[in-house]
Amino acid sequence: MSTIVDQHGAPIQREQLRQPQTAHMALLHGEYENHPSRGLTPAKLASILQRAERGDLMAQHELFQDMEEKDAHLFSEMQKRRLALQTLDWEIVPPRDATPEEEKLAAYVRDALGAMNDLEDVIFDMTDAIGHGYAPLELEWRSIEGQLLPVKATHRPQSWFCVSNQVGADRNELRLRSAKSGDGEALWSFGWLLHQHRARSGYVSRSGLFRVLAWPFLFKNFAVRDLAEFLEIYGLPLRLGTYHTSATEKDKATLMRAVVGIGHDAAAIIPEGMKLDFKEAAKGEESPFNSMISLMERSMSKAILGGTLTSGEGEHGTQALGNVHNEVRHDLKKADARQLGATLTAQLVYPILAVNRGLTDMRRCPRLVFDTQEPEDLKLYADAVPKLVKVGMRIPRSWAHEKLKIPEAQEKDAVLAESAAPSAEPAKPQAGQAANRAVQPTAEADELDVLAAEMLGEWEDSMADLVEPVEAALAASTTFEEFQAALEQQISGIDPARLVEMLARGNFSARIWGRLNTTRRQPAEK
Repeated sequence: MSTIVDQHGAPIQREQLRQPQTAHMALLHGEYENHPSRGLTPAKLASILQRAERGDLMAQHELFQDMEEKDAHLFSEMQKRRLALQTLDWEIVPPRDATPEEEKLAAYVRDALGAMNDLEDVIFDMTDAIGHGYAPLELEWRSIEGQLLPVKATHRPQSWFCVSNQVGADRNELRLRSAKSGDGEALWSFGWLLHQHRARSGYVSRSGLFRVLAWPFLFKNFAVRDLAEFLEIYGLPLRLGTYHTSATEKDKATLMRAVVGIGHDAAAIIPEGMKLDFKEAAKGEESPFNSMISLMERSMSKAILGGTLTSGEGEHGTQALGNVHNEVRHDLKKADARQLGATLTAQLVYPILAVNRGLTDMRRCPRLVFDTQEPEDLKLYADAVPKLVKVGMRIPRSWAHEKLKIPEAQEKDAVLAESAAPSAEPAKPQAGQAANRAVQPTAEADELDVLAAEMLGEWEDSMADLVEPVEAALAASTTFEEFQAALEQQISGIDPARLVEMLARGNFSARIWGRLNTTRRQPAEK
């Protein structure tokens, strides 16, 4: 039996593919989250982040889960970025100068991945690394028709992992927390899809986007809490209870309950000798709290999507600026897709080929590539490409198909073709002939239609005397002022007599037609 080597060249045992690594770790499966966001303060947040830098990642990633769950704006912006990758098509691309055998390997793994019904869910779970810095998915392998293939990828909480704090240890190597060792247990090769997303440079404990969002989340949380307290007492008068010096602790407690209860129940009883006094109602406005909340949400949008105008109107938003912000989103999507494609190639495509086809060279492995190209403007290219071809540019047809995202037809495909050329238009009558042309009325056309047709025949010749001076003035001018002066000079020499005569004849004919038809219809109407 041939030896299987992982993407780093290290041999692996087939026994590791028979069951998931965490199957024997009941302690991890029995854990529940501690929700460190409860009672979060600046000091507590700083302590959580600092412990993560020292290898204890548990509290940090439990906090990140709380942040996404409690803040609707943060959740919405992260969903936009994560779901954008699910809309992309993907392709398995053979290596450069691929041999026929390598082409077959690409086709094999393309079919294998196409048979995975939950691949879209796998891609979505892997994008959880954008916020956390890494997303671990545990693979389960199963024999299908003689082939050993991954059939399931289960997302595991980031809090299950740690980083070794030993001197000289790799601080980017993620390990499973284990009761047997404080440094954790090394991950099995081909047992995990571990996508490490680099939102920022640094060690894996600090590379997640949620590290940047933790402080805006905290400050917004304070502002929301203060706003809720303000709205609770807004408009209510201060209730002041006065008790006698001889009052017992029981009397004081009774008075306090009455002071608190009267604000909501509008009714209370107090012992004799005590009194309640109502001071001026609480004043203030909510704008400072809303300003703080809005500022923190804009900061989150900038960190996640690169701008604010793709998530809201903004204060001074314009369409042009919104388009710029949207272009930034496209850049982020391309960068996310490249990182995700590299992980899927190394940790899913290569293992399938190494286990089933004996591939040992990662450099000759087919790559999974997401299609992030935006379709170009068809109208722009339809106008520009023919002109460039006419001046002698040699443009490959495949380049045009790729730019416009129009697939190139195969021999058996039916293709669109240009429709038949329209029949030639009838020759226009020469000047002076239109007036003598006989137009006979039809069932659909009455005498007025005939009159209109006859006048249209003379219209072009009559208007020529008026249009030609204007065109001459326009041709002789280089500026608007010159055209204006030339036009005034040309207008003075225009004789509209011919046009006036034609309109007069048409008006006269129409009036005669109207009188005749009115006279004919009067007896019938009676």
